[in-house]
Amino acid sequence: MYKGNLLKHLRAFIQTARTGSVSAAAERLYLSQPSVSQQIRALEEELRQTLFTRHGPRLQLTPAGKALLEMARPLVDRIDALPDEFARRYGSLESGEIRIAAGESTIMHLLPSLMIRFRRQHPGIHVHLHNVTGADGLGMIREDQVDFAVGSMLDVPNDIDYQPIYRFNPVLIMSPDHPLARRRRVTLADISPHGLILPPRRLTTFQMVDMVFRKHQLPFRVALEVGGWEVIKRYVAYGMGISIVTSICITEADRQRLAMRDMSEFFPRRSYGVVMRRGAYLSPQAERFIDLMSPELFSDVAEERDREPQMNADERG
Repeated sequence: MYKGNLLKHLRAFIQTARTGSVSAAAERLYLSQPSVSQQIRALEEELRQTLFTRHGPRLQLTPAGKALLEMARPLVDRIDALPDEFARRYGSLESGEIRIAAGESTIMHLLPSLMIRFRRQHPGIHVHLHNVTGADGLGMIREDQVDFAVGSMLDVPNDIDYQPIYRFNPVLIMSPDHPLARRRRVTLADISPHGLILPPRRLTTFQMVDMVFRKHQLPFRVALEVGGWEVIKRYVAYGMGISIVTSICITEADRQRLAMRDMSEFFPRRSYGVVMRRGAYLSPQAERFIDLMSPELFSDVAEERDREPQMNADERG
């Protein structure tokens, strides 16, 4: 009888581990708190191990609980996904949903082309886009609140898989009347005295700029920290500072109002790709979306945008 209820017990255990709370797990499973508590106790009795300890208001996994979670989560995920997997192999999968986490800039500049293509091919699959920062996105991945994230990473934690797919050049942007706009070639030493407008320091762009200037043993000055490429480009156009952005965010309007220089000589190309929990099971719907994320989708756009800042530099002299 216990083995017949094993799947229910494991679901209760996994949801409690994800949320750190019996009440939150009960809410997600549409069960009562006593029912979830009873299922966890039954699992502990069968395995003869304590799976949770309480620290303040949250439950934390014991070493045995962590081991069980690592073994059980892929199994339960695959069982829950079995109907969709069967439909993919032996029928038509044109329903379901995908949950994707991404930053505002990724949602605005990278995902539209993918979303248009995906909607044309799979109009019945619903997509939830969660606009979050990098740290919040990782939290949602770890708690299985999203299937995967789309973004850029420098340091990849041990429990996360990052598959880079697209790469774009780094670009220095400034107002046309900025002193550096008169230079054909701009170096890090040229940038050093001028105030930079950068995203918050916890984000990848700030970390990349800091890494490069440290490597070259040069100081840099931050005039303003603000989130979002669109906001940064506007403040740069107002003459409040200069910035390092990624070429994918450069639009036709930006080329009219900003001076630009390609900075690939000093900064690494920025990669974007799929971020997911290591060992996570992807639904067939999520796999279909990721299958569309081929480098060729942005190759022409990337080459054009990566060339144009240098063309502008040559023309402005």
